[in-house]
Amino acid sequence: MQVGLSVIFQNPDETVPDQQVYQQDLSLALQAEGLGFDSVWSVEHHFTDYTMCPDVLQFLTYMAGATKKIKLGSMVCVLPWHDPLRVAEQISMLDNLSDGRFILGLGRGTGKVEFDGFRTEMDTARLRFKESTEMVLNALENGYAEYHGELIEQPRVDIRPRPLKSMRGRAYAAAVSPESAKIMAELGVGILIVPQKPWKAVRQELQDYRDVYREANDAEPPSPLVAGWTFVDENPNRAEEKAREYIGGYWDSIIKHYEFDKPHLKDTEGYEAHGVMYDRLKAPGGMEMMTDFFVNLQIWGSPQQVFDKIMKLQDETHMDGYMGVFSFAGMPISEADTSMKLFAREVMPELQKLAPVQERLGIPA
Repeated sequence: MQVGLSVIFQNPDETVPDQQVYQQDLSLALQAEGLGFDSVWSVEHHFTDYTMCPDVLQFLTYMAGATKKIKLGSMVCVLPWHDPLRVAEQISMLDNLSDGRFILGLGRGTGKVEFDGFRTEMDTARLRFKESTEMVLNALENGYAEYHGELIEQPRVDIRPRPLKSMRGRAYAAAVSPESAKIMAELGVGILIVPQKPWKAVRQELQDYRDVYREANDAEPPSPLVAGWTFVDENPNRAEEKAREYIGGYWDSIIKHYEFDKPHLKDTEGYEAHGVMYDRLKAPGGMEMMTDFFVNLQIWGSPQQVFDKIMKLQDETHMDGYMGVFSFAGMPISEADTSMKLFAREVMPELQKLAPVQERLGIPA
């Protein structure tokens, strides 16, 4: 199994200067290669304290210069907020600078505050994401960008520096809705999962994705990647206490940033599946139940408990890559650093020894 580290630069309620958050999370990211992680990741978000990485490709370019071998992943680059031509150029440049170490993660975005800030209608996001993804992937495959769609009109131009190698097999998308998963399957893109749904629903959506992928591509889909909010402690009782404090705090920041406690997504084209969250939160005791549900989906406990939970993730999703987020919700850097190092010392080596998921679970390659 491939094991990665993700940093997200979260500063809830701005209790410390933003630069301090950057120094702290960078101190984790810069240890990743030496600790033996296979990859380092970050996210893209804008305008709030939820996460403060407005340009994930810029962050990964910094990490490319600070490392030698570790892979570099975007979790994710949100295409509807960008000119896809510029994204294709940035990806090609990063891949050339890093000698092909980039893993491309794409998404369509859900935060109304971000769509409003970029003056982009959320109702168009699904189609804009589909067209942008097609244009970017084809540009990186062909060495030139050209697209004629409903929303995007791009005359042919070369991508320079020329793409180093194909993105096939290293392009993924975060698919929260069944509709997005179908789009990704048709485009031949892998799936990036953040645990946030009942496993029964995840299994069904993944099966639907695999069926569409096989029909559209005449091949088996790549194994998913899974990201999880992670806390490890030798004392399982303390691990649970801190997980409920900090992972619960992270869930609160999700509600705030995405405004899931407001009904707007229920009536936004392409986001109807997200609108269900409003109904769940507004049900009696809904906030408490949803907090517990989210916390219990994430990866926390003693080293053995964390290993077992990641194995359960693999059983549920057939994933072959796990990315841990260790610093979030205002957690002291000492807590994050200790948790990350304990994971790297006692959990990660055992995960990396595992046979590929196809062999371990006896599924098609």
